[in-house]
Amino acid sequence: MAKKPDTPLPPYFNLDPAAAAAKLGEMVDTARFAKAAAFAGRGRDDLAKRGYAPDGRKRLRKFSTWEVCRYLIPVAPAHLRRVLNKNPDLPQGEGASGSKWFTLEEVLKLRDHFAEEGISTKEYRPYRPEGLPAKVVAVANFKGGVGKTSTAAHLAMSAALDGYKVLVVDLDSQGSMTSILGGQVADEWQTVFPLLARDYAEAVEAENKVRAAAGSDPIPLDETLTEAREVSLRNVVQKTHWPNIDLIGAQLNLYWAEFQIPVWRMGLRNWALWDALTNALDQGGALDDYDVILLDTPPALGYLTINALAAADILMVPLGASFLEFDSTGRFFDMLYSTFASIEDGENAARRRAGLPEMKFEWDVVRALITRFDASQQTDLANVIQAYFGDMMNAYRQDYTALVGQAGESVSGIYEADYRNFNRETYTRGREVFDRTYAEFKELLIGSWWRDQQMEQQQSQQEETADGQAQTA
Repeated sequence: MAKKPDTPLPPYFNLDPAAAAAKLGEMVDTARFAKAAAFAGRGRDDLAKRGYAPDGRKRLRKFSTWEVCRYLIPVAPAHLRRVLNKNPDLPQGEGASGSKWFTLEEVLKLRDHFAEEGISTKEYRPYRPEGLPAKVVAVANFKGGVGKTSTAAHLAMSAALDGYKVLVVDLDSQGSMTSILGGQVADEWQTVFPLLARDYAEAVEAENKVRAAAGSDPIPLDETLTEAREVSLRNVVQKTHWPNIDLIGAQLNLYWAEFQIPVWRMGLRNWALWDALTNALDQGGALDDYDVILLDTPPALGYLTINALAAADILMVPLGASFLEFDSTGRFFDMLYSTFASIEDGENAARRRAGLPEMKFEWDVVRALITRFDASQQTDLANVIQAYFGDMMNAYRQDYTALVGQAGESVSGIYEADYRNFNRETYTRGREVFDRTYAEFKELLIGSWWRDQQMEQQQSQQEETADGQAQTA
């Protein structure tokens, strides 16, 4: 009888300490980190430029007649061709008559034409009530790798394709969103940092007026704060390769804000540090210039994230369908409660003493969103997560598809991918993942605006009624 071969041992048995030591290499000093960072920097630049044109800039691809009529403007291809033939002053696209290709700028012009001349019952422009400010949307979770930047980027691109004007603010010093949008950021002075510094400087100046009246010494403004006083929001906003997406980018030095903000707060205890970004967006005109402002936050509940959450009307919280991500997200909500309830308690105690009305943080809506979903393995756990988060959970779960994977490899969004690089079914399914996510998001967006409009009208009617009663009396 032949002897059975021995079952091989697991690979972690019988390791040779001397051979293991030989693989360690030299001792690692701090200079080695600089070398690794330099290599990674060159590699990051090389990989990021996969989606760039030969001149080193990103270019947004053109859209075919099929895409325009299916995804962008609700018209039949034959009708679009008739309209183009009848209106030679409209963008005609490139290529043969049956296969035209249009830039997004051209699509936006066509959209405007149909909005003015087309059927009144069709939505050629997305809903946006006049006179109301932009909606600020924060995408946040303090666990990394849950799809925050990917979700924020695709919401921005979806909204842009839908006709909205979008401002994206990258608050993560890793700068991933900035890379996706082709942004160039030399230092922290091209990020939100000077806007936060300016808000503190203005608070110091207001405090110094009070101190001067009382005969007290002023709080000094250092060189950074003096320089920040001259920076406005428009100084840090840059155009992207999307005609209706602008960007405030990020880079590594932005992380310095996490150390500087608490130092400023110690210098002036009544500075409302959480309102700095809100004030910058308001004073800089962003709430009037844009329809949607998307804030991509770092994977931590630091001062930058607190500013984003305080500025937000809508909060989107991505997470994967795993126990660890569910657990982390629950703790994230707990920290949100602790942080903002603490701010409310501290501020309102002072306001009550001063006879001022109390403050309260409120959001139009908060939704958790499952990303990178694999229905074959994660449905049960996703159902459990859905049950516990209840109405704070998006109904649609964002599948991971081949289109999503390839877009990530080229440092771009799925809407930037050319469908000719896939078979039609793969492209359609991959796009549907984010189209359905955007559809749910758009419901939150337009619902929030509509509710604001109704509240504004009710308030106006109450004021008119009160004025009428006062005049009668």
